[in-house]
Amino acid sequence: MNRQEEEESSTTDKNCTTKQEQEQVSDMSAIPVAMDKVAAAALRSVLQRVSQAAEKAGRGSQQIRVVAVSKTKPVSLIKQVYDVGHRCFGENYAQEFIEKAPQLPEDIEWHFIGNLQSNKVKPLLASVPNLDMVESVDDEKIANHLDRAVGNLGRKPLKVLVQVNTSGEEYNMILTSVCLFLLEVEWHLGSDAAFCSTFEWLSGSDAASHATASELCIYYYLGVSFKTAKSGVEPSGCVELAKHVIQSCTNLQFCGLMTIGMLDYTSTPENFKVALANCRNEVCKALGIPEEQCELSMGMSNDFEQAIEMGSTNVRIGSTIFGPREYPKKK
Repeated sequence: MNRQEEEESSTTDKNCTTKQEQEQVSDMSAIPVAMDKVAAAALRSVLQRVSQAAEKAGRGSQQIRVVAVSKTKPVSLIKQVYDVGHRCFGENYAQEFIEKAPQLPEDIEWHFIGNLQSNKVKPLLASVPNLDMVESVDDEKIANHLDRAVGNLGRKPLKVLVQVNTSGEEYNMILTSVCLFLLEVEWHLGSDAAFCSTFEWLSGSDAASHATASELCIYYYLGVSFKTAKSGVEPSGCVELAKHVIQSCTNLQFCGLMTIGMLDYTSTPENFKVALANCRNEVCKALGIPEEQCELSMGMSNDFEQAIEMGSTNVRIGSTIFGPREYPKKK
């Protein structure tokens, strides 16, 4: 299906996986065997693992999109991965994304996968004309802001995923207002809120390897209690949010669901699988679309193979390709 045909077809009938995306995993020959670039070699390894996981699950590797998540990484490193043929990249932080994207080739298919605040919507869309998808639409407000901005800029409909909190974990930002240490760092959680390394540490993120003792224990001295931050609409609300995107946001193209796994979901994978499968089934039934047209963005560096076995069509791989995150501190 060509681009013109896609635009003329209805939103719910569009297949959001392009031919280029389908071929990126299966066409291993497009990536040279002899590489002296660490990130490029890591990409090859990831694609091989994706292919093996898909085969184990009885699926074709062409059904899986690999989003190379490049948050906190320099343009030069992203270019290494681009130069060996990869085209789909993801960013988490709006301001960093706005600064980096214009320095990179226009044929990159960018995904925004972080928390997006309303005041960053217009600058992000204006600065990144090749933004292909926003995976983190978690309420009607942000959907409406995206819809208006896309229309005002005269862009083609923007692909979006509804982010669902299938983990059952609460979203708690109390530390951003009470932790003194956060006033002395330049890290970020989402687009504008203060970033806390302990959040990443508790969620099994690679940021733990960069956290100092003071960063990991200062919260206990302050007597602050908190739960890991996980955003997303509750499963009970995913159908209504998907309907809102389709019925009220004519400049957005609903493509499926995105989620972040539970910290311990590997010990109880069936509970997680059932929760997400139920969301997908309910959405597809309510919208009258086949499940094949409802993408599932699930799986990161530490769990993407399990996610593929559970039906993921979109995996977000960062540190396994680019190495540990580098969160700069204020000097």
